[in-house]
Amino acid sequence: MRIDVDTVQDVDLLRQIIRLQEAENARLHKRLEELVRKLAQAEGKSESAALQLELMKLSEQLAALQHRMYGTSSEKRPRPSGEAEPEVKPPQKGHGPTPQPQLPHTEQHHELTESERTCPRCQHTMSEWPGQSEDSNEISVVQRRFVVTTHKRHKYRCSCNAAILTAPAPLKLVEGGRYSLDFAVEVAVQKYSEHMPLDRQVRQMRRQGLVVTSQTLWDQLYALAQVLTPTYEALRAQVLSADVVHADETTWKLLAKKPSKTWYVWGLGSEYGTYYHFNPSRGKGVIKELFKDYNGIAMCDGYPAYQALAKESPQLTLIFCWAHVRRGFLEALPSYPQCEQALELIGALYGVERQLPSYADLATAERAEAVRLRTELRQKESALILQQLEQWALAQEALPQSRLRAAITYMQNLWPGLIRFVSDGRLPLDNNAMERDLRGVVIGRKNHYGSRSERGTQVAALLYSLVETARHHGIPEHLYLRKAAEHALRNPGASLLPHQLV
Repeated sequence: MRIDVDTVQDVDLLRQIIRLQEAENARLHKRLEELVRKLAQAEGKSESAALQLELMKLSEQLAALQHRMYGTSSEKRPRPSGEAEPEVKPPQKGHGPTPQPQLPHTEQHHELTESERTCPRCQHTMSEWPGQSEDSNEISVVQRRFVVTTHKRHKYRCSCNAAILTAPAPLKLVEGGRYSLDFAVEVAVQKYSEHMPLDRQVRQMRRQGLVVTSQTLWDQLYALAQVLTPTYEALRAQVLSADVVHADETTWKLLAKKPSKTWYVWGLGSEYGTYYHFNPSRGKGVIKELFKDYNGIAMCDGYPAYQALAKESPQLTLIFCWAHVRRGFLEALPSYPQCEQALELIGALYGVERQLPSYADLATAERAEAVRLRTELRQKESALILQQLEQWALAQEALPQSRLRAAITYMQNLWPGLIRFVSDGRLPLDNNAMERDLRGVVIGRKNHYGSRSERGTQVAALLYSLVETARHHGIPEHLYLRKAAEHALRNPGASLLPHQLV
């Protein structure tokens, strides 16, 4: 019989459970030692070395479980013991309300009635003091509302009865459809920017007076995606026109399968925007198709499929992410304090990066000078830090299969791509930009649980791409999707990318 300890109220019973659990753990540890000893004898290995390896694994697993249960999810390192806490400044007081320049401002006048204007001393009626008032600001809300608009297209005829003219119809997303383009854009932004599932939107709309089904909302999304397909395809070409492209992937569920099938969201990002592609495969073939005809530099993690493609495609150069290297040493730190030195050196690399001039928004000549200065400073300072880090790694002694050995091996295997940034000021130090771009997809995955059909994955990839790219350029998603759809409806097959609106 299994006992749910969360529901047990008897303290004596809980103590008995703990004692039984400790006895069982001791029995399992003893059994583990016997099995390890027999295995070492059978393989002709040292019994002490085998036991040390197993104990090391158990210690690492325990540290990882304790961190998972009681630690934070942040990748910040714990402060070394004995180091003084930084002085915490008291919160600033009296800084006033936050300015709201984007909000429309209205005035509401509050006046006294005739009977309320009586002077308390002489009982005469008081007159208004021109231009004098006590003013205060209040932020309020005007709820979204849905309206039915009847379009009356007036007709005109000539007295000769030779011709009749009718005023043109408004632009429609679906010919003869009942819902406006603005409605479809609102549904798209709510789902792919605010991560609100269609069923939840249906309930919200019903509270606001509109009775609609989730199928109707999906039909609007699909129609919008069909119109914007040329824009989505043009976005991929625009993203891949950059010298450096970030690449990463994460999981997605296809709910049409029983049980649901795991798909993957592949992301490509550059200074021009973000492009997503959903695919059931995580293999090299997908990456090959995504980087088809691309001659440049790809920033990625150590996933072997990228390296396999680079061997086949000499025009593709790989650089690797220092944030992933840092994570490996951070995970090993609880069991291996010597990782502190590696983390300090990696932190020094980022310290150099903070001194570098930015170049992304500069003109061509100024950009070239900024890249030159970045390269010069990296070769002067970052190269020395990398040399110290390499020497530290070579000097470490770590058991096979330990977290420390795994972290060092990961770094050493990717070393040529990790140090390439020193000789080229254009190259980033990590892939954090792409990981940030994937956050929207991950939040959507938690809210939507996935897509109900393969067609749903295509619509999601398209609208996530356009919404994220509009945000990248600082353009409101509503505005961009409407402008792009209007352009495509008036010019079938044409595209309008966010940077063309800036």
